[in-house]
Amino acid sequence: MKKGRSRRGASNSGRSRPPLILVVDDIDDGREMYAQYLEYEGFRVKEAKNGQEAIALTKRLRPDVVLMDLSLPVMDGWEATRRIKANPLTRHVPIIAVTAHAMTGSEANAREAGCDAFVTRPCLPEDLLTHVRSFLEATPRKRPTAD
Repeated sequence: MKKGRSRRGASNSGRSRPPLILVVDDIDDGREMYAQYLEYEGFRVKEAKNGQEAIALTKRLRPDVVLMDLSLPVMDGWEATRRIKANPLTRHVPIIAVTAHAMTGSEANAREAGCDAFVTRPCLPEDLLTHVRSFLEATPRKRPTAD
């Protein structure tokens, strides 16, 4: 199957382009696995390796969903999420924490930082896809302008 083509198709609901998902993870294998799976399912995907890249790409591209690892170099996912949610241009972007942090209080801390959902790893790609699709169905694709 060609890259970017979907066997089931990303739900576009009349959209001209497939939704854009930003996958943020410093571990190449994990990031690439989720990115390739999402592309296979018909999504456009961009990748970031640290929190600073995540902030810059979210501001520039305004993805439809961000999959955010919380343990990142340069700037961790907690702080990157806070900054994305503090910016009026990007605060509407849903952020799903995808992390191995499974200790008591981790989910509450992630939500306090601004994450809209919390998924612990290991996580099957199809389970993550369910979370992504639920946000896409619930969130209109309105992008604020920098007026």
